Amino acid sequence: MPFKKGHRQGFQKGRSGNPGGRPRAVEEVQELAREHTTEAISTLHEIMRNTKAPSAARVSAANAILDRGHGKPPQIIDATNTNVNYAVSDQPLTEEEWSRQHITEH
Repeated sequence: MPFKKGHRQGFQKGRSGNPGGRPRAVEEVQELAREHTTEAISTLHEIMRNTKAPSAARVSAANAILDRGHGKPPQIIDATNTNVNYAVSDQPLTEEEWSRQHITEH
């Protein structure tokens, strides 16, 4: 969508983007899942300790237990962007000029 003058991005101030809140079905599924937490952890523990289970299943169960007990390890993202150009001018562009030069339609 091309940029239009006066067009606001995002939500209006003081107005929720989701006025109805989270759907009840999602909360119901979460509640049901939480009711089985103890059994699920026990199952993961059994798989982890079962020497006859495939190694991949044992590692997966161990990781799931660690993730739930200690949280997932932080993910490092390399967001280096070397394709950046800066322009300094004593005659800045108007909004329309900037839009024509920098916004492309896909």
